[in-house]
Amino acid sequence: MAVKIYIIYYSMYGHVARLAEEIKKGADTVEGVEIKLWQVPETLPEEVLGKMGAPPKSDVPIIKPNDLTEADGVLFGFPTRFGMMAAQFKAFLDATGGLWGTQQLAGKPAGIFFSTASQGGGQETTALTAITQLVHHGMIFVPIGYTFGAGMFEMEQVKGGSPYGAGTFAGDGTRQPTELELGQAFHQGKYFAGIAKKFKGTA
Repeated sequence: MAVKIYIIYYSMYGHVARLAEEIKKGADTVEGVEIKLWQVPETLPEEVLGKMGAPPKSDVPIIKPNDLTEADGVLFGFPTRFGMMAAQFKAFLDATGGLWGTQQLAGKPAGIFFSTASQGGGQETTALTAITQLVHHGMIFVPIGYTFGAGMFEMEQVKGGSPYGAGTFAGDGTRQPTELELGQAFHQGKYFAGIAKKFKGTA
């Protein structure tokens, strides 16, 4: 039976969505896994999004809290707001109280990926503050560590991401994920899928 991995994200300008797509590509290289992309619901009115210059949402399906129970492993992706996950993603997690009460997500492996505007904008604090959500659900955090190899030590170019997970810098919104950042995202997908498969195999 295939290992189900859900990649769940919120993306206002497309940067996190791009990472999610690359993570899926990486995970798809692992045999015996089934990958599905999901978006969390938007909480801002269309009028506000228009004024912010946000492009239309993609056709990736919108997830509901109870859908999480079907996954064997989950990767959560979000942009940063003041060093923490965006409110849209927090609102989705806040709606998982019923799952928390019955601990239906306990024991499931989970990873995170993220986007910030700048180098000091939360590439580490966003990950650290997000882990609390996993802990209360009893989920098992799976960081990538330094398994990406030499790419983790790149000093000649600006690179998002960290041992916590893949990441990118959006800048003023015009900067897009680099090949190195996409490579790290691909690696995270492949690495996480392998770990989730091990968990499922020993269950």
